[in-house]
Amino acid sequence: MSSLRSLSPRGRAAAILGAATAVALLASACAPKSDTTSSAAATGSASASCSASSLALYKSGQLTVATDSPAYSPWFDNNAPSDGKGFESAVAYAVAKELGFSSSQVKWTTESFDNSYAPGAKNFDFDINEISITSTRAKAVDFSTGYYDVNQGVLTLASSKYAKATSLSALKGAKIGVQVSTTSYQAVENEIKPSGSLSVYNTTDDEVNALKNGQVDAIVTDMPTVFYLASAELTNGKIVGQFNYDGGTPEQFGLLLQKGSKLTGCVDQALAKLKSSGELASITKQWLADSADAPELAQ
Repeated sequence: MSSLRSLSPRGRAAAILGAATAVALLASACAPKSDTTSSAAATGSASASCSASSLALYKSGQLTVATDSPAYSPWFDNNAPSDGKGFESAVAYAVAKELGFSSSQVKWTTESFDNSYAPGAKNFDFDINEISITSTRAKAVDFSTGYYDVNQGVLTLASSKYAKATSLSALKGAKIGVQVSTTSYQAVENEIKPSGSLSVYNTTDDEVNALKNGQVDAIVTDMPTVFYLASAELTNGKIVGQFNYDGGTPEQFGLLLQKGSKLTGCVDQALAKLKSSGELASITKQWLADSADAPELAQ
């Protein structure tokens, strides 16, 4: 996942990515740091009834949804999760509708990315924040089934000696920047295996500035973010390519819930309906750029 937030790189992306072409649900990438398989099963079970009136909620009569702040495009729009624009905002409202909530009954709260999957009670019903499903995290929290399959992307400058790399091994000597607490870090460690240490940054803004200033040769984050940064934040950005993390198993983003939440099964049911109806694919096509043209990087 990349993360950053204060209306910076991604804050201006909705307009750009909204016009981008379609994306398959299985083809993009960001991630949150961890060391496990990409698709840990959700641990909650469906309750007897998933009607809004019978759900076990953080606050009665409303669905409390969390994300980080700032909230960036293409996942959100203009740091305003409640406007329904951006991929994850649209997904959250679509899930809420399936659960029986009107838009006015959805209330947003702030939860930092790396605190979201910490053990303990949660002050929300679910968190949506490009959080990769991993078995390590699933020991402390529940995850829904995946709502987006992601690939990692490599971004450099057109003038870089790594701009024409066609394999991960060709990037081994590169200085690579990643965002803290993301699976991008582990993906680089496991798949690229750089000869030097990684440069870790708090936000995507910091990563981009490091790339512009020559402090790193490339940055690695999810593909939708890579497409946005290349087109909106860099005048000479070059997408090197994409790669899958975790041995070919798709890395997935999931909705995060409190461990043992009675809501998890109902959220899974809602996502299943959105997938079968084609609505989730439609939301993906609307808000996320097509990454199919980015070359796959061989080992």
